[in-house]
Amino acid sequence: MKILDRYIIRKFLGTFIFSLIMILGIAVVFDLSEKLDNFIDHQAPWKAVVFDYYFNFIPYFGIVFSSLFVFISVIFFTSKMAYNSEIIAIISSGISFYRLLFPYLFAAGVIAVGSFLISNYFLPHANARRLAFEEVYVGRRVKYFTHFDIHRQVRPNIYVYMKDYQQMNKLGRKFSLEHFDDRGHLLSKMMADYVKWDTSKNKWVAHRYYIRTLPDSLHEHIESGYRIDTVFYLEPKDLEQRKHVTETMNLGELREFVKQQRLQGAENIEEYEIAYYDRFSNPFSAFILTLMGLALSARKMKGGIGMQIGFGIGLSFAYIFFMQFSSQFAIGGSMSPLLASWLPNIIFAVIAVILFMMTPK
Repeated sequence: MKILDRYIIRKFLGTFIFSLIMILGIAVVFDLSEKLDNFIDHQAPWKAVVFDYYFNFIPYFGIVFSSLFVFISVIFFTSKMAYNSEIIAIISSGISFYRLLFPYLFAAGVIAVGSFLISNYFLPHANARRLAFEEVYVGRRVKYFTHFDIHRQVRPNIYVYMKDYQQMNKLGRKFSLEHFDDRGHLLSKMMADYVKWDTSKNKWVAHRYYIRTLPDSLHEHIESGYRIDTVFYLEPKDLEQRKHVTETMNLGELREFVKQQRLQGAENIEEYEIAYYDRFSNPFSAFILTLMGLALSARKMKGGIGMQIGFGIGLSFAYIFFMQFSSQFAIGGSMSPLLASWLPNIIFAVIAVILFMMTPK
């Protein structure tokens, strides 16, 4: 690594960190002004406000804004280098434009790896504490729902049905549990008027139940009663509606959660799969935005740095908007979650390469 490489990496990372600190400071001020009344009304301890909320608020929004400020940082300091004729001097000294790309990609790699590690291993714990604080002191308390017509495959060949599930009472009405063999033949079926979760035993209790067992095609056994404990690989937390559940999981937990939801036939499985694939695609965007920013700002323009920064912000917002737009196709079922997560990267990577090839060298 040469002096020039260290010079560009220092400018890149220094500009990125400084701009990110500035926007996070502004975000904290605006968030505090918005939620101050809630903190006072709910008598939130200031120690909890600082350490449980804002210490975990900062890394969350840092990751949210990181892609945008990678682009802005490259546009800002590279435009300034071009305006001061530093790019011309570097190329005139015999360093090719392609060689100049090396320190940019190295710095982008540092940001991408840092973003990946923070998003998957530090941020989930921070999000859990932040969301727990919001539920208590910001008015975002858990709301109770009633879910209707629940069909779940809890294990291979084991199916659960409830006509409705009351989250507040942890009670499911018109319950049935069916167990099939590998050929699709029914082995047993349990029906009950309702099942209720017993918090002391961590088990379901079936009320007014009826069990039909078929050991073979010629015999059957019928059992009925008023109350019986039962286990069917499904807990209340698997049935409750959790909007931010994926934000509190590390990569391994999210992978297992997606597998479990796919096995159970969850209706919103595409949303969880996109959240999993985004853990990989979002950090990769640092390379694309770096290449695009270098291509747009490596030459001196008549409009000055402001024009390049404005154009760069507009293009980066288009990128972020397209990321949100493509995910809706997957949630709607018209696109695979893997493709929806990576499609913005693929399209804008092609745009970045075209812009880089068109840049005078």
